[in-house]
Amino acid sequence: MKYQLHKPTDFGVNLCEGCLEKQREIDRLREEVQRLKARLNQRERKQKEGVFGSSTPSSLKPLKANSEQDQSDKRGGAKNGHPGHGRRACSVAEADEIRRVELADRCPDCGGRLGAASIRTRTVAEIEPVVVKRICYELERRSCRHCRKSFQAQAPGVLPKSLLGNQLLSEIVGEHYLQGVPLSSLTRRFGLNLGTVIDALHRLGSSFHPALKQLKEEYRRAAVRHADETGWRTDGHNGYSWLCCTDRVSVCLYRRTRSASVVREVLGEKELDGVLVVDRYNGYNKAKCRIQYCYAHLLRDVEDLRDEFADEAEVLTFTTTVIPLLSEAMHLYSKALSDEQYYRAARKIRRQIEQAMKAEARHLGIRRIQDLFVEKADRMYQWAKDRRVPADNNRAERELRPTVIARKVSFGSQSEAGAKTREIMMSVMQTLKKRVKDPIREFKRALDELALDANLDVVKTLFPAESG
Repeated sequence: MKYQLHKPTDFGVNLCEGCLEKQREIDRLREEVQRLKARLNQRERKQKEGVFGSSTPSSLKPLKANSEQDQSDKRGGAKNGHPGHGRRACSVAEADEIRRVELADRCPDCGGRLGAASIRTRTVAEIEPVVVKRICYELERRSCRHCRKSFQAQAPGVLPKSLLGNQLLSEIVGEHYLQGVPLSSLTRRFGLNLGTVIDALHRLGSSFHPALKQLKEEYRRAAVRHADETGWRTDGHNGYSWLCCTDRVSVCLYRRTRSASVVREVLGEKELDGVLVVDRYNGYNKAKCRIQYCYAHLLRDVEDLRDEFADEAEVLTFTTTVIPLLSEAMHLYSKALSDEQYYRAARKIRRQIEQAMKAEARHLGIRRIQDLFVEKADRMYQWAKDRRVPADNNRAERELRPTVIARKVSFGSQSEAGAKTREIMMSVMQTLKKRVKDPIREFKRALDELALDANLDVVKTLFPAESG
């Protein structure tokens, strides 16, 4: 509604110029009030309707003012006597540090002298920036008066000839090899020289080289082994990152080749017990042990066949039958079943897969998959014979992801020495990650023990539980 100013003659009186101006201002303000009320009503209407207007689901609409929640007589919050769970500042007694913040002596408004100060406390939680301390150890040197031998105190928590303390070194190793953080980022964060860090890592790699041999031996003895590989550049040359792992061991290798020689290097030349779970890369055919082909790769082949020939009834019938069976075989490994239940279900799934692979088919794509299952039957059903064997190679593929991330960030290793150090440290840290809750803390513990006694067995120090 718009209010209009009446002329003076309408009222039968003559208004002065000042009164007229006041009346105009009153009318303008009334118009503004009406306009604001209209906008407010429109906004409230939109809020009631939700972000998608009248089509907004009821679950996304705000509660009405007269909803049951508002009509309830219950008081909010915890009952009397219950401890609160809301925001609470720590007390002065709980504070790790007390900092006095003082005022100037003069009033900031008039410049007068301020009176005596009183104190009010305010406690907050805060994190300090990571600061690398430069510590100078004064190491005592003393000689025996009897035998004349000289002795020098050892700096605690520091490896011989190292320029980095064990805590800092452990943090760098953990973030670089477990989380894929580039060394350049770490050196900037800690204010370190890149060459110093690289030299420290090379020293660690050299010291821990015996651990890699031990992990290979453990890998060979395992009942179930996994293996996979991905691209990796070393010194500007294309190569491969190989991962051989179990539920307790990780062996990482960086090689220029993708040939079967790497498989023989890890598995050896002797016949091995247990099963190797892999994709269908020919390099694994030289492995002297039983093999289980990864169903995840086979499943993708069947899904590709379905997508490529979606209009063909024969293909649709075949893929509709096989896809659920392959998925069920992969999921069977993680189900909480007794041995009897597992093997009964496994026999049923295997029988159904074999029937689908022996059925007559005209389509070449179907026959290609069928021939693979029939000709390589000894590599298709190890999971049905031994429940410890999964029907997929997902373990190895998951463990390769940090390497894939590191490849995107760092573009590989800058030298052969860097690749050698990386394979040792990756193997050590990934294995520790499987065996302990806090691999960084465990790694520092090992470094501290080696700092005190350089003659300790590296493998037993790193993995004491398995070496005892």
